[in-house]
Amino acid sequence: MLDNKGAKWFKQMQDMKRDLENEEDIKLLVNTFYESVNQDELLSPVFNDFSRINWEKHLPLMYSFWSTVLLGSMAYKGQPFPKHMSLPIERRHFSRWVELFCKTTDTLFEGNKATEAKQKATSIAHVFQVRLGMSDILIKQPAL
Repeated sequence: MLDNKGAKWFKQMQDMKRDLENEEDIKLLVNTFYESVNQDELLSPVFNDFSRINWEKHLPLMYSFWSTVLLGSMAYKGQPFPKHMSLPIERRHFSRWVELFCKTTDTLFEGNKATEAKQKATSIAHVFQVRLGMSDILIKQPAL
C-alpha cells in the first residue's frame, strides 16, 4: 500500500521515533496497522472476505476511535462491540490483532502515549473476549 515516497517517509519516521501526539500520528498508526492486518493471513480474511470492510469508511472511524481513546477528542460516537459479535473469530485472532497493533506502535512511536496505546489495545481485546465468552484465556501482555 505504501508507494516509494510513503516507504521513504516511513523509514524516516522509524529513524526519528517520538511519542504519539496528535491526529496525524493517529492516522499514521491506524493506516500502518491496517496495512499489516490486510497482509496477515489470519486476520485479512475476517476483514476482507467475511466482513467485506469498506476501508474508505472504516479507516476514518478508526481514526475517530483511537483519537477518542488516546487523545480524549471524543470524536468517536459509536459502540464497537456489537459489530464484532457475529465475526468468525477466536482467541488466536485477538492475540494476533494485539501482536500486530503493538508491533506497529513500537515501530512508529515510543513514549508514554505509545505505551498507553498498547495497553488500551490489549485491554480492548481482553474485554471483547470476555464479552464473547472467551474469558478463560487472558491475552499475553506485550513487553512494554
